[in-house]
Amino acid sequence: MHQRARSAKDKTRRSEDLLKAAEALALDLGGVRYVTLAPVTERAGLHRTGVRRYFASKEELLLELAERGWGQWRDAINDAVAGRSGLGPAQTAEVASETLVALPVFCDLLTHVALHLEGDVDIERARRYKTNAFAAHDEIATALDRASSMTLEQISDLLAAAITLASGFWQVSHPTPTLAALYEQEPHWGHVALDFAPRLNRALKALAIGLTETATPDDGT
Repeated sequence: MHQRARSAKDKTRRSEDLLKAAEALALDLGGVRYVTLAPVTERAGLHRTGVRRYFASKEELLLELAERGWGQWRDAINDAVAGRSGLGPAQTAEVASETLVALPVFCDLLTHVALHLEGDVDIERARRYKTNAFAAHDEIATALDRASSMTLEQISDLLAAAITLASGFWQVSHPTPTLAALYEQEPHWGHVALDFAPRLNRALKALAIGLTETATPDDGT
């Protein structure tokens, strides 16, 4: 019994090592698109075949990282609004954008989750991801609802936009080496200069203000 408990602890620790290695490589290489299992296991100090004991595939490992990202975003939101109330729409949007910007790998993964990660794992793993992601989303919405003057419906719309814009803006602002070289040759294609954090902040603030200014009494305002 004691041995089994120690083995379970070791498995958890090694899974953590693999997740940390994958996140570090994504940051070092410029995106999760460049992450492969061999360097992940090497950085984690495991044999290259050892990863299969903890994750069935690279896609499952990255989906686990995305799931953890939802928890990290939830915790960051809770910390940011702790003890605060009456936040206006611009302030509410700022909380959403700043906490997302602080999680670059999560922003990157949001694109890959929708494109293929959810579909490249078995149904039970996809179910677990969805269950935990939706639970974190609802906790984020509840925390913002307590701290903000916006309605819960408005906050839900803001969060939907924040997820979509963060994933899209992150990809555009982190071009592949080929595109980066092309943009150097063709600087008038100015979208390469898109600055992720300020652009996301401005877009979410404009949306939040628009949501509240266009609300009618039937919207609960």
